Amino acid sequence: MKLNKMKSIVSIVMVSILLATGCSTMGTKPEGEEPTKPIEQREELKETAYPMTIQHAFGETVLKRKPESIATISWGNQDVPLALGVVPVGISEANYGVMDGSGLLPWTAAKLKELGIENPVLYKDSAGLDFEAISDSQPDVILASYSGLTQEEYDLLSQIAPVIAYPSLPWQTLWREQILMDAQGMGMKTEGEALVAELEALIQEKTTKHPQIKGKTAAFFYFTEADLGKFYIYLPKDPRAAYLTDLGMEFPASVTELAKGSDSFALELSSENVDLIQDLDIMITYGSPTLLAAMQADPLIGTIPAVKNGSVAIIQDGTPLAASGTPSALSIPATIDEYLNIIGQAANKVK
Repeated sequence: MKLNKMKSIVSIVMVSILLATGCSTMGTKPEGEEPTKPIEQREELKETAYPMTIQHAFGETVLKRKPESIATISWGNQDVPLALGVVPVGISEANYGVMDGSGLLPWTAAKLKELGIENPVLYKDSAGLDFEAISDSQPDVILASYSGLTQEEYDLLSQIAPVIAYPSLPWQTLWREQILMDAQGMGMKTEGEALVAELEALIQEKTTKHPQIKGKTAAFFYFTEADLGKFYIYLPKDPRAAYLTDLGMEFPASVTELAKGSDSFALELSSENVDLIQDLDIMITYGSPTLLAAMQADPLIGTIPAVKNGSVAIIQDGTPLAASGTPSALSIPATIDEYLNIIGQAANKVK
């Protein structure tokens, strides 16, 4: 089936917040270089001028002064202030990838402990924002640059404190944008830029150890053994898909074509139309250890070359590593080695 017919075949879907988020020590410097100072000790940091205006999907937010009490909601936003040494007055409970019942992903919990916080304020907002709890924490600003806020939610939150919302579309803020927007909302724009630079250097260092990945075409999927008749493919606007390009991979032409004209971060595709995605070297997907065997045995999914070859990187669903697929300021350094190892094993099977 030709690509120009796909619009009538695939249905563009705004999948649930669960699908959006999950189902979502810096590297060493070369020998002889001056060690990088901690961000908070940089001499070149400049004072932020106020009032400051930040543009986003719902218009603009004006900050009259540097916020002192930072609240963060939705996915990964808490990791930005924590990475910059600032403890939020409240954060959203993680709704995916937590295996110990704490409501915190391991890298977030570790940083809180490092900063001396044993019992952080958690907003239990998986089923909806807890406006009362957010208000009770008395924030000066609410960071939500990666989120799925609606206009109504944004308006209600704005009655509590200024809100830093996503730049254009829900659940489509990439990790650099998230850091830069949230850092700016904290009055720490320069520190945010330095953090991005450090993470980019780390990624560059780590990817050089996996040369077999570089230049491979790849895409991120969600398959379930319970129903291989359909699956989700994450589009280039989605953070977990875009992260693959940071790691040296490229989007296949088929995925780029599927994304044309879509405002969503993912598409649902019928397995009857797997001929639309034959041009990728590696598939990355959430799943269980038995998923690949089930995919290879399926009469339709099994025809995809990457599936035939076994060049499928399966990230155990519901684990912290799966949660790190949607990268944040803290998850990148915490999981990049394990993540690259799994993808590298899949790359080794490309024919």
